[in-house]
Amino acid sequence: MTAASARLLRLVALLAARPSWTCGELAERMAVTDRTVRRGIAKLRELGYAVESDPGPWGGYRLRPGTRTPPLVLDDEEAIAVAVRLRGAALGGSLGGDQAALSALLKLGQVLPSRVADRLAAMDSALVHVPRANEPQIAADMLRELAAACHRGERARLAYRDRNGRATVREVDPYRLVHTGRRWYFVARDVARDQWRTFRADRVDRLHPSGRPVELTDPPDPARLVSRSIACGPYPLTMTVRLPLPLDEALRLIPATVGGPDADGLARCLIGLATPLRVLSPGSVRQALTRRARELLAGNAEKTGLE
Repeated sequence: MTAASARLLRLVALLAARPSWTCGELAERMAVTDRTVRRGIAKLRELGYAVESDPGPWGGYRLRPGTRTPPLVLDDEEAIAVAVRLRGAALGGSLGGDQAALSALLKLGQVLPSRVADRLAAMDSALVHVPRANEPQIAADMLRELAAACHRGERARLAYRDRNGRATVREVDPYRLVHTGRRWYFVARDVARDQWRTFRADRVDRLHPSGRPVELTDPPDPARLVSRSIACGPYPLTMTVRLPLPLDEALRLIPATVGGPDADGLARCLIGLATPLRVLSPGSVRQALTRRARELLAGNAEKTGLE
């Protein structure tokens, strides 16, 4: 990178850091003359940056608010901080949009210089995500690989293990990643069967892109497809629950229809969600939940001397 280009990047970073700068302040920060700052501002305007200025000795420069500026400039430490936060958001759903966080992490990884990418890789190998109870652990590298496949739109060979541990290899057209609040699901079209399928991301062993782009026609709603596939799973007992939440929040917390081995086990699962809800069916789960709630209330009331 030339000195002039480095100064321009530094100037953009400073302008983005606060609402306004005087020419003298910029010159002091950049260790250059006022004239060099003015030339840099002129060059940025030629490149499409909306830099406004106020006349007079106390005037200043600022990026015009509400306008779309060219690509964001981050230094090494800022890039690492953003990548780590995006990783945490993607794994934990803290931003409310796991696919968006993964997409942003993927785009950031594609433009990082090698020195920053190497530092991130070293940090990634040391960071550990603690999943919720009974939530399978998924490597961040695998999540990024699946997200990249969805982003590229290329046919790929998928090595996968089913619920019985049987290994298969199949050609798929990647589409989306969906997080239900407990697990990640990879939505793709099974080429041989010509069907849209959902694959548990923690059961994916490898994914090899073929380099052949594909055009997906009439893709499904990925969240609905995952919810339907979960609801149709081989559960001995299923239930339907109503949550006072928007659909996307509800899907991140719990599948639209859940199942389990027995009514008492499902009641324990619902209590663990720690959110208001109503069991619509079956009655056995509603009764088990009511019994559990009364037991909790009675036990705590006795300990606090309220009874």
